[in-house]
Amino acid sequence: MRNKKKTRLKFSNIYSFKCGKRSSEEDHSQIGGPGFSRVVYCNEPDSLEASLRKYATNYVRTTKYTIATFLPKSLFEQFRRVANFYFLVTGILSFTSLAPYSWASAILPLFIVIGATMVKEGIEDWRRNKQDVEVNNRKIKVHEGGGKIKQTEWKNLKVGHVVKVEKDEFFPADLVLLSSSYEDAVCYVETMNLDGETNLKLKQALEVTSSLHEEDLKDFRAVIKCEDPNANLYSFVGSMELKEEQHPLSPQQLLLRDSKLRNTDFIYGAVVFTGHDTKVLQNSTDPPSKRSKIERKMDKIVYLLFGVLFLIAFGGSVYFGIITKDDVDGGHKRWYLRPDDADIFFDPDRAPIAAVYHFLTAMLLYSYLIPISLYVSIEIVKVLQSIFINQDVNMYYEETDKPARARTSNLNEELGQVDTILSDKTGTLTCNSMEFIKCSVAGTAYGYGVTEVEKAMAKKKGSPLIVKGKDVLEHSGDSPKRSLIKGFNFDDNRIMNGNWVKEPHSDVVQKFFRVLAVCHTAIPDIDENTGKVLYEAESPDEAAFVIAARELGFEFFKRKQTSVHVNELDPVSGEKVERSYKLLNVLEFNSSRKRMSVIVRNEEGKLLLLCKGADSVMFERLSDNGKKYEEETREHVNEYADAGLRTLILAYRELSEEEYAAFNEKISKAKNSVSVDRQELIDEVTEEIEKDMILLGATAVEDKLQKGVPECIDKLAQAGIKIWVLTGDKMETAINIGYACSLLRQGMTQITITLDTPEIIAVEKTGGKSAIAKASKQSVLQQLTEGKKQVDKSSSEAFALIIDGKSLAYALDDNVKMSFLELAVGCASVICCRSSPKQKALVTRLVKEGIKKTTLAIGDGANDVGMLQESDIGIGISGVEGMQAVMSSDIAIAQFRFLERLLLVHGHWCYRRISSMICYFFYKNVAFGITIFLYEANASFSGQPAYNDWFLSLYNVFFTSLPVIAMGVFDQDVSARLCLKFPLLYQEGVQNVLFSWRRIIGWMLNGVSSAVIIFYFCIRALNPQGFHKNGKLADHQILGTTMYTCVVWVVNCQMALAISYFTLIQHIFIWGGIALWYIFLLAYGAMPSTISTTAYKVFVESLASTPSFYIVTLYTVVSALVPYYVYKAVQMRFFPMYHGMIQWYRYEGRTEDPEYCDMVRQRSIRSTTVGFTARSLARTNPLENKRQNHHR
Repeated sequence: MRNKKKTRLKFSNIYSFKCGKRSSEEDHSQIGGPGFSRVVYCNEPDSLEASLRKYATNYVRTTKYTIATFLPKSLFEQFRRVANFYFLVTGILSFTSLAPYSWASAILPLFIVIGATMVKEGIEDWRRNKQDVEVNNRKIKVHEGGGKIKQTEWKNLKVGHVVKVEKDEFFPADLVLLSSSYEDAVCYVETMNLDGETNLKLKQALEVTSSLHEEDLKDFRAVIKCEDPNANLYSFVGSMELKEEQHPLSPQQLLLRDSKLRNTDFIYGAVVFTGHDTKVLQNSTDPPSKRSKIERKMDKIVYLLFGVLFLIAFGGSVYFGIITKDDVDGGHKRWYLRPDDADIFFDPDRAPIAAVYHFLTAMLLYSYLIPISLYVSIEIVKVLQSIFINQDVNMYYEETDKPARARTSNLNEELGQVDTILSDKTGTLTCNSMEFIKCSVAGTAYGYGVTEVEKAMAKKKGSPLIVKGKDVLEHSGDSPKRSLIKGFNFDDNRIMNGNWVKEPHSDVVQKFFRVLAVCHTAIPDIDENTGKVLYEAESPDEAAFVIAARELGFEFFKRKQTSVHVNELDPVSGEKVERSYKLLNVLEFNSSRKRMSVIVRNEEGKLLLLCKGADSVMFERLSDNGKKYEEETREHVNEYADAGLRTLILAYRELSEEEYAAFNEKISKAKNSVSVDRQELIDEVTEEIEKDMILLGATAVEDKLQKGVPECIDKLAQAGIKIWVLTGDKMETAINIGYACSLLRQGMTQITITLDTPEIIAVEKTGGKSAIAKASKQSVLQQLTEGKKQVDKSSSEAFALIIDGKSLAYALDDNVKMSFLELAVGCASVICCRSSPKQKALVTRLVKEGIKKTTLAIGDGANDVGMLQESDIGIGISGVEGMQAVMSSDIAIAQFRFLERLLLVHGHWCYRRISSMICYFFYKNVAFGITIFLYEANASFSGQPAYNDWFLSLYNVFFTSLPVIAMGVFDQDVSARLCLKFPLLYQEGVQNVLFSWRRIIGWMLNGVSSAVIIFYFCIRALNPQGFHKNGKLADHQILGTTMYTCVVWVVNCQMALAISYFTLIQHIFIWGGIALWYIFLLAYGAMPSTISTTAYKVFVESLASTPSFYIVTLYTVVSALVPYYVYKAVQMRFFPMYHGMIQWYRYEGRTEDPEYCDMVRQRSIRSTTVGFTARSLARTNPLENKRQNHHR
């Protein structure tokens, strides 16, 4: 581990003490009012006033249950499911004389299924409890009175305690910072656990408490009045009353629970919010509940079966009532029931009541149509599928040691049904690892670096890419060498190695790099061994700028309490000199301002405003005499955007002493305001100072495409998946990244929706807000309508829709959004530029609700959270922007390219497995339930079950449950290699061909067919023929056991026919299930007759020694399987599905035949798809491609 010396970094004047003061005359009206009623007695947590307020303790519980609530809450959760509730009712009714079976046989399966699910819930909650115990028992130093500090657990903290937090410790509660190890009471905080951001945040205590240390604590008393607990991480309104003076508190003094103290030896803080009142726990709401479409459809199938159950029970009861009445009128047809002396269940005189009782009995008897173990089996299978996803080494990213992680198992099968992917760009398609590659200074472009986008564009145009007189595409070895310095890939000797002093505008170059070296909030970190200065910056862009300044001779190396220090080249002496800049204010960057500034005083005493920001806000802030290089700079910025680079404009201005004094008074007042619109007041003041600037130039940094992105997009496009990119970048940058990753291609018609038209610009200059909005909306609607006409005219031409953020705002209006969606759906790719986080979420919602198909959103930053939660499936990239996207996602992966395997392999397998598993579940239950119905119908609907009580109960739990679980975990129609080789296979899931109503009903009819064959073959074969060699006939228990044996054999052999990929486990479960039936029959039959009832020695004495039992079983099983076998054989030979074609040719060994592979793959490459394969096809043989489309 290398040795580092952390420099003591001081930032007091960025958030200066004078900005923390407040005159006592200012308004505190909000404090004490609604929403601002919290009162904290610092250092007096046990005082009478504090104890009366009954604030939450610091004990945190994230578990779903407690010991007392586990049983009732867990039972409630289980019986919310309709099927489970139904089986509970049948279980209760089994205690009555209505039940056709014993209560024990009804209760045991329900107990096993509910118990298994509750055990799973209990284990998951126990794991959460272990985490809670670990967190609650963490140690913290707290002042116990008299100036003494003691250690205690987090759970013991109370509101008002003063605690001491040391370096690299987490804050145990929300604290108000009182003082720190630095003289100016600043500290550095890492908030990755809160917002996913890796950059350090600077906090500073009030001046009045900044000198507070351990020996002063015994006399420290203060009262804090502040806002009530809320979820806003970035706001805090309050005041501290100390020595009868009021001092305003802001977010600058608030330290949030679960953030970490960094680069600071220790701090003292007063506890203001504890436990579930802390902001991080106020934010910890459960993510939106997501259920897969298959699961929702499964509920409908259960309801359908309930309807069937009700109808056959009702029909049977009506028939039973009629024939029961006929037992008197018709002359005792069923004389063996003794109708003249029958109880209520068979009394001809009370036939209607007997029919009602029979209906209840039938509802119990036919309950085996409903698969009791379906839900628990699916849960087990999904958990095991998730483990396979997590363990897939092909989705492990070694560089960051991050495997794929399925954070929920509810949506596995949805991965195989994705129709549209909505992707972020920066950090998702690209690396979010910025490299300074070009710049424009004083109207001159510098930097010979070549970007991936420029290479892709040159290839697209078929033109050479000349750099330093050589074609980079032909002489890749002679292209500019890649820098070994992370964040810096700049090559231009005109300004490197101090040569900038020879440039015509060297003074402007000097100011340009001074802005890069001074205008930032980076923290220097000096390596003690090498003396090299490293930086901790808020973003990769900012790090790249400071590194570029360092490499070009302007090395920022030190921060002090009030200054920034830079080693820079003196153009006169040619020597490195140290220059210091007194730091007065930092006007921070945010998404609405799109710029940041610092106000400094240089060594000559001049006041300077240094600013960097987006071109959309910077050019309009230039003074008339500051636009000298505007035309050239705009041209260069556009060129950089075309090359896929991210650009910023640099400018400065000198301030007069009077102007700065007025500004500083206003900004101090705005910062001291105790109101919810505090940030708006600050922004208004900064607007006034950030104007009349002088343009210096522009920077250009490259965010490279992640490895494998074009190949992944190509495969996903071949699979028929539509890809939308939602980015905050400029349109030109987004378009060129689109070309680089093959989302766009030559020959694709681009439909661009923008409000940067002369008509709209003219309205913006002259009209009011309402006139601008009306004209803009009309313009967007008109462009959408024209675009739709274009798409409708051509069925073979490929279209791309590109829309900017301003236009998108109007396109998402209620009466415009459907036009936007219709156009977008008709395009092969869609790129939304300059999108805000809210717009990303709204677009995702529109696509999800509009096309009614599965949507997947993928992103890596906090700005992607809304999009991830709105989509059907949210995929988080665990990149460099922290973990907030991952924490809000359903599945986390480390690289975009892993999406190919996640969807095309795991998604396809999971969809197929779950679909087949559910269909098979309903098949085996229908087959079993219909045999019961047929037997009862044959017995004149008398309520007589065909099977022994325990045969009925254990059918779903033991004899047929394990093979279906093995199918859901292990079955593969084709291998992973072939899934990737033939991507169109994925469309089986998108089109839902494996879980359509046709397929579901088909499986149910297969169950009916099997049941009819089993019942009639058995009853005809065994009755009235002699069963034993002594001529004895087969009685009720022999018939029932033989039928049951046939059912067990048929449903297990049906499984063997249905699966495509046998493993040892599947062999064990299928044939073991059959063997288990015979073992059970022997063991159960050996029990006393009071227990085994009709099964008493039935196998040993009646079946085992009788050849006809084996003959009937064999004949019945083969006959029952023939219909399915014939159907599959005909389908496979004459009407194969796509996976069937691949299986067939794999069997014939033709999957490596290039001609065959090309023929099959052509089905997945259309002129309207994207990706480099489609691009290559369009370029090499466009006429043939059009002809193929025509014939299709």
